[in-house]
This record gives sequence, structure tokens and C-alpha cells, in this order.
Amino acid sequence: MRVNPIARILTLVLSLGLVAPLAAEAQRAGRMPRIGYLTPFPPAVHKPFSDAFLRGLSDLGYAEGQNIVIEWRTADGQFDRLPRLAAELIDLSVDVLVVVTTPGALAAKRGTTTIPIVMADIGDPLVAGLVKSLARPGGNITGISLMAPDLVGKQLQILKEAAPKTSRLAVLWNPSNPNNAAGLKELEPPARILGLSVRAYPFEAPGQAGEVFAKILRERVNALLVMNDGFFWTQMGGITMFAASNRLPAIYALRGYVHGGGLMSFGPDLLDGFRRAATFIDKILKGAKPGDLPVEQPTKFELVINLKTAKALGLTIPESLLLRADQVIE
Repeated sequence: MRVNPIARILTLVLSLGLVAPLAAEAQRAGRMPRIGYLTPFPPAVHKPFSDAFLRGLSDLGYAEGQNIVIEWRTADGQFDRLPRLAAELIDLSVDVLVVVTTPGALAAKRGTTTIPIVMADIGDPLVAGLVKSLARPGGNITGISLMAPDLVGKQLQILKEAAPKTSRLAVLWNPSNPNNAAGLKELEPPARILGLSVRAYPFEAPGQAGEVFAKILRERVNALLVMNDGFFWTQMGGITMFAASNRLPAIYALRGYVHGGGLMSFGPDLLDGFRRAATFIDKILKGAKPGDLPVEQPTKFELVINLKTAKALGLTIPESLLLRADQVIE
């Protein structure tokens, strides 16, 4: 049977129109997805968290170098390098950009409005202006929120319970972090209820440490609360040593401080947060829009107490507090 030449041409044109998008999609599917990962912390310091992220990916069937590529970038503790490193990853046209800390997220947001951004360790993205709402973030950003400002009141109550003689509290905060400013406001009501005088000490650069610590000592405070901030994590050794050598009971947001000699911490389980961040990667690679994925809040909080440090400070931690602790270091 003879086929009409015109019909053959029309069939060919229509088939090309259908095949071309499918071929392009197949070509894209044949390329391993590329993830950009931006952290301000040195690799050795950040390893527990990046390992938790990789475990989360593994649980979802992803293996680095086998079916996914990860471009790692670290600022080695130099936060001013984050915008340049974010630009590097954006120039690579990564499929998804994972960001650690609020400064990292802000650097990424300024660099792109199209590449999906997943937050892995952020205080309050609403306060920082990163998303429109937690339920409907909009734009190209979603992920995990620590909601750190909401925790400081509870931290203050725990510190007062452990060190009941506390009357004048020093608070280390980073004025470059909008979440820390929100945290200071959050402290006011519980401080009034507990009868505490709160004095805030801005600290945002390594060279300020000596001046800040000297001012705290001059003003004779008798306890210390350290806001949750990435910069303070890089200064952990100096901060915990200052508190210990001057017999200041102190509370932190992350357990790493307590393992490093700090008295106690209360805050989100960061490792759990990094594992959960991988689920956003999976959903986005499967076609979900970041603006439609609700920002998730912490589901696990942990209280960690260092009894060795308590003994050195002359503190007797109440049994009721020890029973509530997730970990007690002896």
C-alpha cells in the first residue's frame, strides 16, 4: 500500500515534536544530579553534620559518586568568604544548593532566585527574611529551621535551675545575625519572671574576644548564656575556657560546647536536622518546587550536662534536672 508523501512528512514532523522533549529529558536524566553544599565551618569541625546529611541521602537511595555528585565548599571559619563560595556553586549550575547557617543562606539567596536552596542549619528563616512563611515559603528556599529565638527562654530557666544564685546574666550575641536580636527580645519576659538582670555583649569578630571578655568581668555578671550562632561555634574553645576559668555557669544551644568543657546545653538535635535536610533534596530532584515545601521545625531537643564542669564550678546539679537530661557527662 502506497503512503501519501504529505502524510509521511506530517507524521515525521509530529513525531519530532514529541521526541525532542523526551530526548532532552532523557539526556538530563542520564546526567547525575549535582548538589552544591556550602558551609562556613572547616571540614574536620563540620564532619559529623555532613556525615549525617550523607546518611540521610543514603537512606533515600543516593550515593555520592554513584548516582549523585556533591560539590563541597567550606569557608574554613571565614564567614566573609561565603558570598564568593555561593557564587562559585551558582556558576556551576548545581541542581540544588544546600546551605549551612543564616549567613550562608543569605549569601545564596542574594546570588540566585532560580536554583532551589535547602537550608540545613538556620535559626528563624522568617526573622532573617529568607521565606514568606513556614507553611508556604514561596520563592526558591525551603528546608530545616532551628527556630533558635524560641529556645532562649527555656535555656534561661534551665540555667537558673542549675545555678539558682544567678542574678546578673551576660548574653553573648552576634549583631550580624538577625536571629540573635530576636533572641534578646525573647529573653526579656522570662528574665523578668526569674528576677534576672540581663546584659548583652555584642561579639562578631575574633579580634573582639579579649575586649568582650574583659567587659563581662568588669561588670561582675555571675552566669553566661551564649546565643546560637555559627561564628560562636568557631570560637567554642575560647568561650568555654573563659567561662571555666572565671567560674561562670554557662548554657549553650549545642551539645558540642558541653563535650568541649561547657557546663550545659539545650537545643535542637542538629544531626537529626541534617539527616532530614536530605528529604528536601529528594523531593526537589523528583520535581517538587521549594516554595511549595513547608519549612520544617525541630522535632528533637536535647539537654546535655557536664558534671565534671559543674563540680569545678562548685555547683550541685539538682536531681530533677539530671533526670531530664538526654546525656550526662561524668
